[in-house]
Amino acid sequence: MPAGDTMHEACGIVGIYAPGNDVARRAYFGLYALQHRGQESAGIAVSDGATIVCHREMGLISSIFDEDILSGLTGYISVGHTRYSTTGSSVVMNAQPLLEHAEFGDMTIAHNGNLTNTDALRSTLEPSTVLAATSDSEVFAKAIVQAPGADMVERIRYVMARAEGAYSIVMSTERALYAFRDPWGVRPLCYGRFPAGGYMFASESCALDTVGAKYIRELEPGEIIWIDGDLHVDKMRQSKPQSLCMFEYIYFARPDSQLNNRQIYMARLEMGRQLAREHPADADVVMAIPDSAIPGGKGYSEASGLPYIEGLIKNRYIGRTFISPDQGLRSRGVHLKFNPIVELLEGKRVVVVDDSIVRGTTTPRIVKLLRDAGAREVHVRITSPPIIHPCYLGVDMATHAELIAANFTVPQICEKIGADSLGFLSKEGLLQSVARKRGEMCLGCLTGEYPETYNGPPVFEMVVPT
Repeated sequence: MPAGDTMHEACGIVGIYAPGNDVARRAYFGLYALQHRGQESAGIAVSDGATIVCHREMGLISSIFDEDILSGLTGYISVGHTRYSTTGSSVVMNAQPLLEHAEFGDMTIAHNGNLTNTDALRSTLEPSTVLAATSDSEVFAKAIVQAPGADMVERIRYVMARAEGAYSIVMSTERALYAFRDPWGVRPLCYGRFPAGGYMFASESCALDTVGAKYIRELEPGEIIWIDGDLHVDKMRQSKPQSLCMFEYIYFARPDSQLNNRQIYMARLEMGRQLAREHPADADVVMAIPDSAIPGGKGYSEASGLPYIEGLIKNRYIGRTFISPDQGLRSRGVHLKFNPIVELLEGKRVVVVDDSIVRGTTTPRIVKLLRDAGAREVHVRITSPPIIHPCYLGVDMATHAELIAANFTVPQICEKIGADSLGFLSKEGLLQSVARKRGEMCLGCLTGEYPETYNGPPVFEMVVPT
């Protein structure tokens, strides 16, 4: 989706337990694979069994860590985080992992998601509690530190029974690594094993692949896994309705990742095929907005029989600069990020596939860019259904008043973006494409029906590790 009309996921997290390995370096490359999930800040914490050392800064991973910093992070347990803020301002105090000091020792935590009862959870903390940051993640961390329990797992259970919202978390003490996921599984979290021994947790399987860990499976909703030499599993006894965010399939996850044994690339390819069946167009060529919509564009081309072209070339580095364009450059809008291939577009009736329209501020500029390059007609096709409600569970999207599909009909949106026609993938087509049932995904931003993220204290039971 083009910049300016984009959504942002909360973050990417990794956790590694691998004695005898350079866990800081593996965390670094794991985070590099998850950089698309957050570009504001990043950090890595490492434990050697006695002390936890943490380094975190604002900026991209490549600008934060160098050989000297990584060489100073020695140990066999690491926790890493790359952040986009959904709660709490974008300042270094909110960068993660967070390091907490407690009577039982030090603890570091990395959180992906968004709590919906942060104020209520904060009110349960001891009156003398000092909060240095402004994020819900710190409240979660403090709640675990102060929770009753004979061990860390009991503390985690206690807080999970009271936390509402979406959270996937990796955390460590000096000698153990923990990973757990909210009872509804809104945010993703998976784990794998290194061939020579040791385990890794990550938001997406592509991070495991990058550093040579073999994917095992995703954590189940409400599951706690911890490693202290051996791997242990604890999970909620009663079932909850699964509510994985549908935009993991549409936009957030890297196409080479997999969710529930479904490759993201193949799901997006099928979205494009289904979109072509639902909204055919009398056109000459098909193109996609780079990068996340490319599989959908190729799927549309395949199902429609129309040739696929690369109508726009993306400058993949423009988003990495912290230098603001002046007024003259700002007036060029999408030209800063995309350049059209005039020879492929001139005189053509073009189908443009994109993954979503949120505010509707950038799509008109894309349509105009293509017309200026000579396209005779521009037919816009979207591989998600219309977004008509905001997200409260960890996606920085837009308010109800800002969402174009919440305030205008499809024909009205088509007129506003200047397209010759407009079609959105249906909810049924989306579910069919990702091979999930309606009750297995959060479709709140499409329907206004959000998962009920709290309905009483969970009950846990020990299970055999898998």
